[in-house]
Amino acid sequence: MARQETKYIVIHCSQTRPSQNWGAKEIDRVHREFGWLKIGYGKVIKRDGTVEQGRGDDEVQAHVAGYNHTAFGLCLIGGATEEDWRVGEDNFTSEQFESLKKVLEELVIKYPDARIVGHYELDEKKTCPNISVREYLLNEDIKNYKFQDGLTDDADLAELNDEPHDE
Repeated sequence: MARQETKYIVIHCSQTRPSQNWGAKEIDRVHREFGWLKIGYGKVIKRDGTVEQGRGDDEVQAHVAGYNHTAFGLCLIGGATEEDWRVGEDNFTSEQFESLKKVLEELVIKYPDARIVGHYELDEKKTCPNISVREYLLNEDIKNYKFQDGLTDDADLAELNDEPHDE
């Protein structure tokens, strides 16, 4: 079924250990074990930066309860400590962040009115993707992305980094 509108681009993590070399195939298997039709995310970014397709970009996806009909989901592999998968950790690779930037730049062109958010912003019980999405977006200066909350300039970035700036 096609998604009628895309209000959100949601960044997730797989909550897997850094040593787990997972991708869309493994997530698809787990999601089917949950009884789902297939993988819930539109795209998966592996530890080496490879981007794999999950559900079709314009399909209704399954990744945030209550938002699936209006949200595109993408998943970074990792996000848990090696010792305990239940403990979140920013352990994503530079290759993943490079791919994330490229994917987001493509998605904001395709869905120009969508707001990029972390899973935790739509479900307060979650910490996923275990990074600050707002800080990431400001630091990476995603092309064509317009912050819907007003954070758009160097003063905002300096505030995030606790740097002095002119008012």
